Amino acid sequence: MSNQVSNEARVIPLRPEPIRTEPVRPEPVRPEPVRTDAPEPAPREPLWRDLVGEVLRRERLAQERTLRDVADEAQISLPYLSEIERGRKEASSEVLAAAARALGLGLGDLLSLAQGELTRHTAAGRRTAAVPQHPYQPYNGLCLVA
Repeated sequence: MSNQVSNEARVIPLRPEPIRTEPVRPEPVRPEPVRTDAPEPAPREPLWRDLVGEVLRRERLAQERTLRDVADEAQISLPYLSEIERGRKEASSEVLAAAARALGLGLGDLLSLAQGELTRHTAAGRRTAAVPQHPYQPYNGLCLVA
């Protein structure tokens, strides 16, 4: 045997690629047609807990007070008061009364303000529902000009 190096290219065998076992998702045969004659869904009325939370937060911010300050004065945990303000928790009347008192309000004041928010939200929903949603849809309402 000789110690000469051959000038021939060495062939390195390639490893075969692994077989993929991911499921193939079939494409839908035909997309669902868009209905243009379907009525727009009625606007969803806000939940009571959302309205009460909005009022509590607005009153607290108007007084430039922190969550911790109001929670301490009302003897409510800070995370619980935060969740009430965000509408994540349904608070009992005792907790709402304590939070209202901490803000210098009575429970009746808090509920009255929340009722005003409900009236405002539902009136805004009725106004937007009366306007045609499509720009080329004719408006068959009454138009008064002064």
